[in-house]
Amino acid sequence: MPPVDSTSESKAYPGQSGRLPRRQVWRWFAFAKRSLGTWGFVLNRVAGLGLVVYLMLHLVVLSLLTRGPDGYNAFVALAHNPIFLLLDVVLIAGIIGHGLNGLRVALIGSGILVRWQHQMLIVLGVLGVVLLAIAAFLVFRI
Repeated sequence: MPPVDSTSESKAYPGQSGRLPRRQVWRWFAFAKRSLGTWGFVLNRVAGLGLVVYLMLHLVVLSLLTRGPDGYNAFVALAHNPIFLLLDVVLIAGIIGHGLNGLRVALIGSGILVRWQHQMLIVLGVLGVVLLAIAAFLVFRI
């Protein structure tokens, strides 16, 4: 199939340009030239997808509790495993990152602090790292 000229008119949508050539589509994956706002967008989406996957895994793990006292003991042993605790810290990172960036997006979408969206992303990122450090300390202290 020959590449489509980006200056040609779309057959499906008259008046609009056609699809981009394949080499330009791959530029979307060139992360080096992305702005800070784009990184916030990508991280918010990745965190959201991670939280959905966690929810599914959480339901599978909680199904151990339906097996009576032996299932409960297996769940407690699993919950105190260091790898499981590390995954809890990753979960907390996703919750904090997704929540704080969602707050930023809501404020910007409401027209509040639009001029300072990049600074707000940095401040909320630093706040998220501090909250994550405190949460990780508390998770591993137990």
